[in-house]
Amino acid sequence: MPPIELVIFDNDGVVVDSELLANRVLAELLTEHGHPTTAEQSIERYMGGTLSGVRSIVRQRSGRDLPADFDDAYHERLYEAFASGLRPVPGIAAVLGGLGLPFCLASSGTRDRIVRSLERTGLLGYFGDRIFSAEQVARGKPAPDLFLHAAAAMGTDPGNCVVIEDSPNGVAAARAASMTVLGYVALTPAQRLSGADGTFSRMDELLPLLDRMRT
Repeated sequence: MPPIELVIFDNDGVVVDSELLANRVLAELLTEHGHPTTAEQSIERYMGGTLSGVRSIVRQRSGRDLPADFDDAYHERLYEAFASGLRPVPGIAAVLGGLGLPFCLASSGTRDRIVRSLERTGLLGYFGDRIFSAEQVARGKPAPDLFLHAAAAMGTDPGNCVVIEDSPNGVAAARAASMTVLGYVALTPAQRLSGADGTFSRMDELLPLLDRMRT
């Protein structure tokens, strides 16, 4: 494979252990608005996507639009959940500290959500200004726009990037960007990330996996 010059990390579920928290909040709010949803269904339908994507899927499934203040209500509840329950993904600090390669973060979340989650988990300092949000591009995942934007901002050819993802949308976006992608299967079943170039289930497996890819 081409030499690895940049590692692009997804945020939710890869860097911060937020997926279950976020999907519980989303499921509760959707249910309150007349769209009964469990946390498991939220993970299956919406994980790795944007809130505009949630709106689109709900409209397709029900023929009804979510209210205008849905996003604000979601973020208010989410940040409350973050304050009491958000943690780093186990082992991610050791990965970021020992990577030995340029890296950045590219997430479907808003920049405010990304920064809040990284601050809460003590990981913001690892990324500095190397943070990219779906707010910066026309189309979120599974479109390739966000990853291509991150690579361009970092001055790296897409073919020399490795993306670390935990959602089918993220894997599809990386593949569409012509990047190598590794799937983290801690929460997502491996079969749902079958489009990845490889999978791993614990963060202590990632550095050896990247080392093997470089030799």
